[in-house]
Amino acid sequence: MVELKIRLATTADLSVLRTIMAAAIAENLKPFLPPELIRASEKVMGLDTTLVEDGTYWIVHADGEPAGCGGWSRRNTLYGGDHTGGRNAALLDPAVDAARVRAMYTHPSFLRQGIGRLILDNCEAAARREGFSRLQLAATLAGEPLYRAYGFEEIERFQDGGVPLIRMEKRLT
Repeated sequence: MVELKIRLATTADLSVLRTIMAAAIAENLKPFLPPELIRASEKVMGLDTTLVEDGTYWIVHADGEPAGCGGWSRRNTLYGGDHTGGRNAALLDPAVDAARVRAMYTHPSFLRQGIGRLILDNCEAAARREGFSRLQLAATLAGEPLYRAYGFEEIERFQDGGVPLIRMEKRLT
């Protein structure tokens, strides 16, 4: 059993976060997408440094090695990195809006070891503390099984640049 440690990411972690993301996009999507859509995924996914600045983004180490990252947001953007168009940094209203789960990545060497669930637990607790009663996210085909198992339900399927994504939501109890 690996020992998982989670902490909030800082700007000092940005290069490590980008490395985890690049490996996850390149390898974890292979069973689901052809090479051209994996390359297209790099344009619609990636690091949103606003999450780190807002203090809502975690990094997970497994036995001391950087193994995954992810977080949540009180801002309107559903997905995408700093380079992705169409982002909206407007603050959400917890009374009517769903908090966003954002930028969930597990390094391919550490799949299925509880990293995604640990991050989701932290996202849910933090969003609940701020008064949110729902979580929403845009799942990749690779992430869909984790989110379904965690209680998220599909709202709609859509594409961005040909990349298939699934808008999903979970009510917090």
